[in-house]
Amino acid sequence: MQPSRSEFDHLLANLRSWVKTVAIPNEARVAETDEVPEDLVQQMRSQGFFGWIIPREFGGAGLSMEQLALADMEIAQSSTAFRARFGTNTGIGVEGLVQDGTDAQKARYLPRLATGELTSCMAITEPDAGSDAIAMSTTAVRDGDSYVLNGTKVFITNAPIADLFTVIARTDQAERGAKALSAFLVERGTPGLSAGAPYRKMGQEGSPVSEVYLKDCRVPVENLLGGVEGKGFETMMKALNKQRINLAALCTGSAIRMLDEMVGHALARRQFGRRIGDFQLVQALIADSQTDVHTARALILETARRWDAGENVIMEASICKYHASEACGRVADRAVQVFGGSGYVADYSCIERLYRDARLFRLYEGTSQIHQINIAKRTLKKAEALAAQEA
Repeated sequence: MQPSRSEFDHLLANLRSWVKTVAIPNEARVAETDEVPEDLVQQMRSQGFFGWIIPREFGGAGLSMEQLALADMEIAQSSTAFRARFGTNTGIGVEGLVQDGTDAQKARYLPRLATGELTSCMAITEPDAGSDAIAMSTTAVRDGDSYVLNGTKVFITNAPIADLFTVIARTDQAERGAKALSAFLVERGTPGLSAGAPYRKMGQEGSPVSEVYLKDCRVPVENLLGGVEGKGFETMMKALNKQRINLAALCTGSAIRMLDEMVGHALARRQFGRRIGDFQLVQALIADSQTDVHTARALILETARRWDAGENVIMEASICKYHASEACGRVADRAVQVFGGSGYVADYSCIERLYRDARLFRLYEGTSQIHQINIAKRTLKKAEALAAQEA
């Protein structure tokens, strides 16, 4: 059961206040130390951020897709690292368990994930298997009452700090399709599981990302997600399709923040005896950014409502992620242009950091090019089906 309107309005108001009074004032601290300090993480735990999508019977908030999108747009108006710290528990790291986990698996892990006692991650991408996830080579071989996992994963958000890893691995070495893949819940401390040191990245300081190594990692049979082999790809895609709406909202929240900063600067900065916001070419940058924000927000919320209604919105989720991430990139570029040198120099504004943070949005949860292919394929398939019906 999802929160009532009044309950959610209260949650959103508290979140908005926390972003303005705590998160934004601590952005420089996070960037400098390249981590979200534990005192702020504890605040996020106490406010229930980690449990947003987890059902109420397991201690979470049970947010609907629309509510989650609205919450994401708020938290994303602060540094990306804040949402990333708990985001795997409100997205890809937990969604598979919520949707496909056995009763025993849910009872064991979801309450601790909801409180933030555990941090999750999902390990999919490999050195030679990114957009082509089915090509992954990580193996899981049944051996008595265990599976033995071997392989390497890369670009895994929160891997350096995760307590619970959802690992996608190949259980059928002969099958080359989706049915060859299964999902496993692997706890930190399991012999044979290790995470690499956090990468040095272009942006998103404070959000740790690293490789995951599995070397003769023995996982109990009861940790096969859902208790069934061959469902890993299906579980992964359920998580990814929902996460694409989720991520689109994050992109839009970031764009809202940059637009606000842009407008504030245009009203304060003076050149030639006038505010730069009085110049039409600056106004055009603001107008285009406002349009990008509004179109992305409307698309996301419409798609989220349709998701909540049980409709098939796989293509629309892909459109959301593609459009919102590209729109955020455009807004980021315009923000630098409006700020001029102050947008390029980190000492003068937050825009330089927000610009770098935004660049990753067009890469993860499917690159823009992969989404273009998916959207086109589904559009053509729909047209062919309609033509066949009319024939």
